[in-house]
Amino acid sequence: MATLPNPLPKLAADPTGRTLGLELPPGKVIDALLWHADTAATPGDWTALKGARTVGLLPLLVDVGGGQGGPEAWELMPDETSYPGDHDAEEVLAEYWEDTEDDDWPGLAPEPPASPGTPDPDALATETADRLLTDGTWLKDPRVALVPARRSADIPAAIGWSGPVNHENDVARLCAVLRSWEDRFGIRVVALTFDQLIVSVAAPPTTPEAARSVAAEHDAFCPDTIDQSGSPSLDAYAEQLVDREMWSFWWD
Repeated sequence: MATLPNPLPKLAADPTGRTLGLELPPGKVIDALLWHADTAATPGDWTALKGARTVGLLPLLVDVGGGQGGPEAWELMPDETSYPGDHDAEEVLAEYWEDTEDDDWPGLAPEPPASPGTPDPDALATETADRLLTDGTWLKDPRVALVPARRSADIPAAIGWSGPVNHENDVARLCAVLRSWEDRFGIRVVALTFDQLIVSVAAPPTTPEAARSVAAEHDAFCPDTIDQSGSPSLDAYAEQLVDREMWSFWWD
């Protein structure tokens, strides 16, 4: 597997980012895995990091306000993380499904048909980040961050995120699913907390039937999300997914 050069050591040496052609607010580099700002994020901060993509860094919101603190205290495990491209999304989901459900695995949800009204995935990610920062109910103390990754779906694996450890010890397997969702639904990883993942969704299911198929994938991917959603059934949860442009997952 070819790996991208990691620009974060240059940020550690020059926190302003000027050596990379960036202008960053004061921040810190954590174990050459990610950089995050020292001050609370505000709407527009995600857009200000747009240029970082040209040097191989992708934007992210991280929450440092939970009981577990910021990423430096999240027990990141990059050495125990494989490569997302080595896993097949459907095989991963089918395995999870067989461990928790009595029914046969229904298969992957179909990709939604192309629509001229579908937003650009990166533009929607920017809007979603600003919405999270404006709303204030999802993240307690969010900071903008940068992660060296080829694609947004790989961000959790790139930092060895351990949020789903009670469900999956190798987060790259979940990233394989995120890659599939990136291809089919235009998702982007927007925010991480100690145990929560939030993605924007440019092409969500638009019908109840399509939403039920997606809900089955969510149930396999993160059973805790369904169990804690307050929905009495998977069908009821599916109703919440129709045209929904943000998905959130939480592992106990």
